[in-house]
Amino acid sequence: MAATTAAYAKKPRRAGPSPRRRSGSAGPLFVAPFLILFLLLFLAPLGYAAYLSLFQEQLIGGTVFVGLDNYVTALKDPQLLHGVGRVALFFLVQVPLMLLLALLFALALDSGLLWLARVIRLGIFVPYAVPSVVATLMWGYLYGPDFGPFAQLSRNLDLPAPQFLSEGWMLGSLANIVTWEFVGYNMIILYAALRTIPHDLYEAAAMDGAGAWRVAWSIKLPALRPALLLTLLFSVIGSFQLFNEPSLLMKIAPDVISSSYTANLYAYSLAFTGQQVNYAATVSFLLGLVIVIASYAVLLTANRRREK
Repeated sequence: MAATTAAYAKKPRRAGPSPRRRSGSAGPLFVAPFLILFLLLFLAPLGYAAYLSLFQEQLIGGTVFVGLDNYVTALKDPQLLHGVGRVALFFLVQVPLMLLLALLFALALDSGLLWLARVIRLGIFVPYAVPSVVATLMWGYLYGPDFGPFAQLSRNLDLPAPQFLSEGWMLGSLANIVTWEFVGYNMIILYAALRTIPHDLYEAAAMDGAGAWRVAWSIKLPALRPALLLTLLFSVIGSFQLFNEPSLLMKIAPDVISSSYTANLYAYSLAFTGQQVNYAATVSFLLGLVIVIASYAVLLTANRRREK
C-alpha cells in the first residue's frame, strides 16, 4: 500500500492551462457576437452603400460606373443644400433650448426642494417613452388649423387661428415636438451625473458659506460638463437625422414640407419614391460626413475651452 502511494505521488500530473491563458482565450469568444453583428449590420451595409454611390443607372447602358460624379452632383444640388441648411438652423435653435430646459429640470430635482420629486421626474420623462410617430400625430392634431383645439379656442375668442403649420412657423413647430420628446431623456442623463457628485464637496461648500446658487455654479455645472457634452453629441446626430416628424407632418402640410425638407427625408424620397438608389446612397454618405464634421467641431470646441 505504501509503495502504491509513493508511486502515485511520483507520477507526473498533466499540467492544465494557466488562468491567464484561459482568460485570454475566452475574451475573443465574448467579443465575437458583437463583432459578427457589427460586421453584418453596420460595416457590410455601409460598404454596400459606398459601392452603390459609385454607380449610376442610365436609360441607355444600364448601371455604369461613374466614380465620384454622384458626389459632385450632390454638392451642387440645391435641394440637398437647402435641406442641410434648414436642419442646421433647427439645430442652432432647438438644441440649446432643449438642453437648457433639461439642465434646469435636473438641477431642480437634485436640489431636493421639490415636492413629489419622483412624480415630477416621471412626468418629465414620460414623453420620451411615447413613440415619435405617436407624438407627431398628437401634435399634428393640436396644430391643425381646422380641427385643432388651439384653432377652435381662437375662433371662440374671435381671434385668428394660429398657423402652426405655415411656412414661417413649421420649423418652430417641429422644434417644439422634438423638445417635448427629448427633454426628459437629456434630463435623466444630467440628473444621473449630478447624483455621482461626492457629498463631501457640498459639505465643504456649506462650511465656506456658499449658497444654493453658488453651489450650482461652482460645483454642479463643472461636474456636468462631460454629461452635457454627451447630450450635445447625441443632439447633433439626432438633429441632422431628423425624419419622422417632418415625414408625418408632410401629410398635413404638403405645401410647406416637401420631399427635400430635410436631408434625411430627401435621401429616403430618392431611394423609395424616385427609385434613385445610387444617388440616395451618395446623399446618405454626405449627410454622414456632415454629422462627423459637426460632432468633431463640438468635441474640438469643448476641448479647447477645457484647456483654457
